[in-house]
Amino acid sequence: MNPHDFTWIFALGIVGSISDAFGIGANDVANSFASSVSSGSLTLAQACIIAIFTEFLGAFLLGSNTSETIKGGILSVELFAPQPEILMLGMLCALVGSAVWVIYASKKGIPVSTTHSIVGAIMGVGIAAFGGGAIQWGYSGVAKIITSWFVSPVAAGIVTSIIYLPTRYLILENPNSLERGIKAIPIYFFFTSLIGAFYIIYKGAPGTDASSMSVGVIVGISVGVAVAVTAFSWVFFVKWLRRRVIGKENIRWYHLPVVHFVKYRPMPEPVVEQSTEVSSELEGGGETDGKMHAGAKDFSDEADCEADADAQANEVEGSSKYSPAAIVKRLKYYALRGIKKDVRNLGNKKLANVHAAARKFDDDTEYLFSFLQVITACLASFSHGSNDVANAAGPIASIYDIWKTAKVDISGKAPVPLWILAMAGVSIDIGLITFGYHVMRRLGNGVTYLSPSRGFSAELGTSLTVLTASKIGLPVSTTHCITGAITAIGLCNGNFRALNWKMLMWCFLSWVITLPIAGLVGGLLFAFGSNAPNKLF
Repeated sequence: MNPHDFTWIFALGIVGSISDAFGIGANDVANSFASSVSSGSLTLAQACIIAIFTEFLGAFLLGSNTSETIKGGILSVELFAPQPEILMLGMLCALVGSAVWVIYASKKGIPVSTTHSIVGAIMGVGIAAFGGGAIQWGYSGVAKIITSWFVSPVAAGIVTSIIYLPTRYLILENPNSLERGIKAIPIYFFFTSLIGAFYIIYKGAPGTDASSMSVGVIVGISVGVAVAVTAFSWVFFVKWLRRRVIGKENIRWYHLPVVHFVKYRPMPEPVVEQSTEVSSELEGGGETDGKMHAGAKDFSDEADCEADADAQANEVEGSSKYSPAAIVKRLKYYALRGIKKDVRNLGNKKLANVHAAARKFDDDTEYLFSFLQVITACLASFSHGSNDVANAAGPIASIYDIWKTAKVDISGKAPVPLWILAMAGVSIDIGLITFGYHVMRRLGNGVTYLSPSRGFSAELGTSLTVLTASKIGLPVSTTHCITGAITAIGLCNGNFRALNWKMLMWCFLSWVITLPIAGLVGGLLFAFGSNAPNKLF
């Protein structure tokens, strides 16, 4: 092989990488924000706007400048050294195999591990190329992944329960819960910012010098950040909350730094609006923050989508269905319809019994935790962008490196150019905006009833579990952790009926079949491509 040979593999690899990153956004990022949107702390549109910046900046600024050629060390890269073009083909097939499964699972609203998906696809390629003996089946490989199916949700569930139960019994169930909550908010800000800062520096910044810092230095920086955030919340945020929540004043978020100097601002008189009916089916809408959102219309099938898109296109005065103005309006509709879906499912009749079994607490007290949940969601998203972007960027980086040099780097590491990180970051954002609502709808309130205090506990518990497990070497998956955390929140109600067990069984089944399905698709594609005739005559 010579440099710049097999350009068609490189070109198709770019398409495969974009598709895989799209699936990561639609599934992994979506399940990261599911609890924030389901609890009402963020609307779907707000979550998408935040993720556009946090995921892209995490991927572009902090994404690792090198990546494992073979994700997880499941297969030795030295096996491909005699024929570099075979590794190019293998990585292409792995990207396609992973993307096909993740996008299909996202369409069905099933949260899966995108890391396990790309590892499974590479396993399929390895078996097709060299047989089952080439795969690391022991604890350093496949066995470690299987262990994570059980360790991840259980560990996250335990940590989440430790966070949520004291909050419930000491604050939420207290007759004076609002006052207790306001006094406790700075304490929550301290621990949230401490864990978040440590998580970002230690786990979420592989592209910086953080990896060379000692744990003591990272702890010191994190404590400094936490103290600064706590002081700000004590001086400004507590006062802002008292005026906003207890005093019912019309002060906005931008009044926070000057809240001590803002004069009394009474709430405007409420405007009576005509109610809007929204479907309560699983594929339909529901309530958001106690109000019906017109424009959050959802559809039960694609035919209705087509009809509505055509109707909107025909609204353009004096234009036909295929006029430029109508086409632009139709494209705009399809581009934005993903953020107009209702994903909270509060009005879903199929989940009514599950939600009814969960105890509800004071709305004003729950409101306090929505700010904390936004912070945890942003931190988790930023760190996710910096780490999991390698699932889509790693294989195409290895293809690009071989295409340029015509040889395999037996160190097992491939340099990742900035343009690949940027491409993956943008694709992740597009996947969340256009397709992420499927997973959000199923994973959040589709599993159990979530409120801001519950969602905050689940997100913080997940971050803390992933951080701790990474330090001590336990195999965990963020997707599995957030699922276990949400399950623990449902169990903390003390009622098994507060959980949608059918959905949980589907989740666990999807974890089990991710490796074989992604491996089957990737392996079959590789077997077909590597054994196909290479000359027509």
